[in-house]
Amino acid sequence: MIRTSNLREQAIFMSPATLIGVGIVLPPLLYVLFTSIYGPALSLAAFDAVLTSTLFRQTLRTTFYLAGLSSLASLILGFIVALHLARQPARRRTFLMVLVLLPFWTSVLVKCFAFTIVLGRDGIINSLLSWMFATKIQLPLVFNLFGLLVGMTNYLVPLVVMPVLASLLAIDGAIYRAASIMGARPARIFWTVTVPLSLPGVFAGLLSIFVMSLGAFIVPALLGGPHDLMLSNLVDFYNREVLDWPKASAISVILFGMAIVFATPVAYLRRRKF
Repeated sequence: MIRTSNLREQAIFMSPATLIGVGIVLPPLLYVLFTSIYGPALSLAAFDAVLTSTLFRQTLRTTFYLAGLSSLASLILGFIVALHLARQPARRRTFLMVLVLLPFWTSVLVKCFAFTIVLGRDGIINSLLSWMFATKIQLPLVFNLFGLLVGMTNYLVPLVVMPVLASLLAIDGAIYRAASIMGARPARIFWTVTVPLSLPGVFAGLLSIFVMSLGAFIVPALLGGPHDLMLSNLVDFYNREVLDWPKASAISVILFGMAIVFATPVAYLRRRKF
């Protein structure tokens, strides 16, 4: 009865914001859906043309590949950061959390332009290497897969730190002490205690950043190469270059559906409070 009352109170307080959000988001989504099927007798010709297109299939493979690769790299770095934060005292952890969240205070667009300066052929890294080796060095560090991964990882790491850190802080310290008393070494404790008990947060963080990677637009547009086209960039191509709005809307609907499919497990894990 108490739980039902709490749910009712939450619904009352959240209903105004929910209605405003639905009123702002739903009409554009419905318009995009209508545009994707608009035609003779409201046909699915745009979806058929998109799904049978070689460009779309290639871009879809590239999107999954880049999203998976950047998510995996972000997960590894984010897990290391979260593990370090979990072992710090509460006051120091708070300060370090501010540093982790610091990249969110800067626009993604600004950070991408900054990376072009740092990673460019005549950028800071190449200039430093040229000075160290006393020769002209121009490593291709941007406008390719490497530059894209650097930009995506910089953007995604803070997002994966939070759920992983929540799982690590939820582990009872008595479990670590019991494992040490039984003679387990730190490496064994890590693989048999820390990793298994942090998996809910790991999965939630990984799926969250993977969903965000699927819809990435600015980073691949500014730091990626011509072969690093993602679905969001393809939507922009059909919308602005080809002026084929039904195809652009169809790709948007497909991308939105993919995001829902991968976001559903995230909502389930967060509901369980991993």
